[in-house]
Amino acid sequence: MDGDDAGVGAGVWNSVSGGTVFGPVVQAQRIDSLVVEAPPAYWPPRQLPSPLPGFVNRTKERRTLRELAEAAVGQGVRTVVVTGLGGVGKTQLIAHCVRNDLGAFFPDGQVYVDLADVRRDGAVDVAGVLGDWLHAFGVPYGRQPAGVGGRADLFRTVTTGKRVLVVVDNVRQAPEIRALTPGDGLLVATSRTMLPALRMDGAVQLVVDPLDEREAIGIVRGWPVAQGDGPAAAELVRRCGGLPLALRAVGEWLVERPQLGLDDAVRSLATRPGGPWGETARGTAATASADEGAVDVMEQVFDSVLRQMPDHTRALYRFLGALPGTTFPAALPRAAGLPRVDAALGDLMTSHLVVAVGPARDDTAPAGPPQRFRMHDLARAHAATEAAALPEEAARSLLRTVTDFYAEAVAHADRSIGGRFRLQGPPARSLAELGFAGGSFSGEGQGLDWLDAERGNILAVLRAAAREGLHDAVWRICESLWPLFQERARYADSLEAHPLGIEAARWENRPDAEIRMHNQLARAHAALGDLDRAAEELRAGQPLLALTEDARLRGMLAETGGLVALAQGRTADARDRFTASLAANTERGDQHGIVVQSYHLADAVRASGDHAEARRLLAAALGLARETGDLAMIPKLTLLTAHVHADAGEVAEAVAAATDAAEQAGEQGLTSKIREALELLLGLARRSGDTALAESCERRLAELRGPGDRAGGA
Repeated sequence: MDGDDAGVGAGVWNSVSGGTVFGPVVQAQRIDSLVVEAPPAYWPPRQLPSPLPGFVNRTKERRTLRELAEAAVGQGVRTVVVTGLGGVGKTQLIAHCVRNDLGAFFPDGQVYVDLADVRRDGAVDVAGVLGDWLHAFGVPYGRQPAGVGGRADLFRTVTTGKRVLVVVDNVRQAPEIRALTPGDGLLVATSRTMLPALRMDGAVQLVVDPLDEREAIGIVRGWPVAQGDGPAAAELVRRCGGLPLALRAVGEWLVERPQLGLDDAVRSLATRPGGPWGETARGTAATASADEGAVDVMEQVFDSVLRQMPDHTRALYRFLGALPGTTFPAALPRAAGLPRVDAALGDLMTSHLVVAVGPARDDTAPAGPPQRFRMHDLARAHAATEAAALPEEAARSLLRTVTDFYAEAVAHADRSIGGRFRLQGPPARSLAELGFAGGSFSGEGQGLDWLDAERGNILAVLRAAAREGLHDAVWRICESLWPLFQERARYADSLEAHPLGIEAARWENRPDAEIRMHNQLARAHAALGDLDRAAEELRAGQPLLALTEDARLRGMLAETGGLVALAQGRTADARDRFTASLAANTERGDQHGIVVQSYHLADAVRASGDHAEARRLLAAALGLARETGDLAMIPKLTLLTAHVHADAGEVAEAVAAATDAAEQAGEQGLTSKIREALELLLGLARRSGDTALAESCERRLAELRGPGDRAGGA
């Protein structure tokens, strides 16, 4: 059919899907009646940690932050660096200011990250942080650029013209946060050092000193405990160094023991040689010696508090000190068999040694990841010292327990997401046996959210397990992380995890697992645009095929090789590789694999200009997908058919196929495919002069646009 007049005044078209499709007016009516799910309701993010009770009114610091917030409104970006000792209350100062003073200045979004959670061997996963923030502002993970530069540009675009607050905790170096700067608003960074490079960029410095004696004594005298003699409060403040974290820990400990008073607390704190620490630290918050002094004071407080804790609480504290990661789910110590976990966790939270992270719900929640917990970094360092006293064999056994927990929990999360090909069998323990109160992940969303929330801990466990030679668990965890890397675009994590998986598979003499690791690493490199590195990984896996009889692995490498070749413009090579992958899946009788590889092969054939062969492949694949109930592939195959017709100038057939694809995707709620079909239809309608169809497509596309699209889109 001639492409110039097709679709204008035509009578009846035969749809490639097998039905009869009427002319352009009816096509527009079909698009108007399409069930299009509106974007999910959007609320500006509010990610700042909740402030803890007992905050001291730091009038000067709060006034400074408020003045900076006022100055930032409508004036581009302002940056403030809040510095002070560990435990001095930097994060709590900001949390209270946002709650009481600053919230109204930043109605368009308040995002937060603790870089301690995303720092890997000293390097920060900036791309991952930006990805989470973009998602919070309404840009789906699948529509974000892969690299740091692209995401940083998009973040600035999305936040330009908005009143946005960005808070970044535990910054060590200026380069860690430069890419996290919004287009407009206020950026607040907390650090234990001055970060002079940021001051050169125009950042304002705000130093948070330990509490002076008057402020701190005011806190102590407000506690509902026996006060003892007059000097007891001053002595307690001196021994706590004016640090709010230390005072809170002692205060909560006393409140839980009404028979004790301030004199008892003072006696329980070991005498520190060298005089009152609080006197020597005042005004020297940026010095290493002052920070060491803060650690010394906190160690005394932690020692004193822990001595009075029951055995099950001390056991949990030591256990947490041995964990490789920075946070933990409550299920982990339960699975490890620790006694009275909930009671022990309550004791540590009451003393502010542990705080909740994320949503305030338990493992039985119907949506979202189970709640996690974090130790304050000073408490974690002290707990690590306690854990270091464990005998070597006990420490290794504990790591084995933690590694096994994550290997099985990650596998459960992976299996909740889809029925893809896996080398490893199902987990030995159920989620209930692993300590998850709900007993299952609720659908794909919760499993994926759990993987994402735990990814920093999982990577830390991978590193520790690899060092200790727990190779079987390492490659299995890597295999199970595939949906996280694919669905959430955590490519930096993939680049770190899979080399560990490759090495582990070699130690285990598992060439099949090594092939899988090379293939998954190749996909990450390809997604980041490094096609040469992707090809290197595939070449490394190729000789290993001789050591395994599993045709799926041969097809898997051929498929990824075909995708790389197609991206490089080597269409003949891509056709050969997809043909080999199709043959391997046919040999195995993998019906879904046959459909998928037929799709890829048709795409390569289309790129080579052989439209007739592409249509033949797609028609056969569509028939098989319908026969086997492979519903998710049907709109993809139909949409590619529409592209083939469009390439061949067959506008009417392309319109018919794209309309079918939009309806098929709508029936399954596949928003991205609806969008792609409508965008193709819009171009075809404009090309053919079909105003009614173009207007219908524009209306439906507008309904699909989320806040990220309105702000600049991905």
